[in-house]
Amino acid sequence: MSSSLSVFLVDPARLNALVGAADPHLLRELEERLASRLESSDRWFSSEIENGAPTAAEALRALVDGGPYSADREHAFRYGYAYEQLCSVAGWRLDNSSFSPFRGSWLDEVDQGLKALGVSAVSVSDFFYGSALPAGVPTPETYPCCDEWSHAACVTALEQFEQGRRDGLAPDLDREVAEAASQVVSWLRRAVRTPDLVVIGFFY
Repeated sequence: MSSSLSVFLVDPARLNALVGAADPHLLRELEERLASRLESSDRWFSSEIENGAPTAAEALRALVDGGPYSADREHAFRYGYAYEQLCSVAGWRLDNSSFSPFRGSWLDEVDQGLKALGVSAVSVSDFFYGSALPAGVPTPETYPCCDEWSHAACVTALEQFEQGRRDGLAPDLDREVAEAASQVVSWLRRAVRTPDLVVIGFFY
């Protein structure tokens, strides 16, 4: 079974303004903007919806209204995917071609490559182990997993990479690992260009 990362460059102030806004006009705008994605999500999870899970629109509404959320923990994944949709609205989807799809210990392999390049301030495995959903939003028992690289962490990580280049670090990395590490560096470069932007990733 393959896995995937979806990664976004996000304005946290804009994202925080969406969650719990309790604004019917905003909700209508989001439903219209995301209509095709919400419908696609419902088709993918049709059996779960038949068994009582909220539709994508219902999950989105709960996030924007600040609840109520389903008391069934098995439904929590729907709110994780709804949060991903809000990240797409509050930011920009980053190139994830080196991370979709992937198998096995790929994230760990890329992290090892980053460390060989001098980068330790961020880790792509964070997106697998993390749980960065807003306070009060039910945490999925399985997927999607979610985590965030702060702006400060992105700045530090890029500085580490540049220092490694100045120090002459040139590890003999596997080609695909090198390409993935280069993609991560491209995320960092975009993040540091604008103050306060963060990187949020979803693993599923």
